[in-house]
Amino acid sequence: MARYHFQDTSDSANVKRIHATNINVRLLPDAENLAAYLRMLKEKHETEYRYIIDTIQLALPFFGDFFHRPDASEYVELEWTQKGKPDMPFKAHMLSDGSLRFICLVTLLLQPIELLPDTILIDEPELGLHPYAIALLACIFKQVAERKQLIIATQSVELLNELSPEDIIVVDQEDGASTFKRFTAEELSGWLTEYAMGELWQKNILGGRP
Repeated sequence: MARYHFQDTSDSANVKRIHATNINVRLLPDAENLAAYLRMLKEKHETEYRYIIDTIQLALPFFGDFFHRPDASEYVELEWTQKGKPDMPFKAHMLSDGSLRFICLVTLLLQPIELLPDTILIDEPELGLHPYAIALLACIFKQVAERKQLIIATQSVELLNELSPEDIIVVDQEDGASTFKRFTAEELSGWLTEYAMGELWQKNILGGRP
């Protein structure tokens, strides 16, 4: 089991720092070694690497590729290029917070399936993301969940709108203890003709609200 949280995108965030190229066995929980891990994927898993790039470009149409310096030996840092300008790399701080988080999430989820842990926990993946990026993530979640156990903690109406009742567990607290409830499409059939799951949660039909 591995837990991932890509919340820190501040100027001092680990993902923006220089790090050793040999820290590439697995993607670390805060994506601290993202540059080294992407370099490894490009060298050893070209098909998945290209899939990651193509998916990033769906949400970030200006994005070209990651920049891998040929002279990098012991240390690397995250760099990227714009489309049409492969020789003008930018540092990670030139990405918006949401863009950087989306890149971390896509790299995690679309790496070779055999490199993913059997159980993956992701906390609040929606932070700072455009609604279209959230919709893309929902599609990726469904794809990965066919092979791995994927547990997402979220408060995103947009993300819940992309999911079916069977995908969602609503957590409440009663008498100091957490309770868990999963609805079925049959139970919500009257509501689902007019509302999506996120809208039902927003209206407090499902619970899980203060």
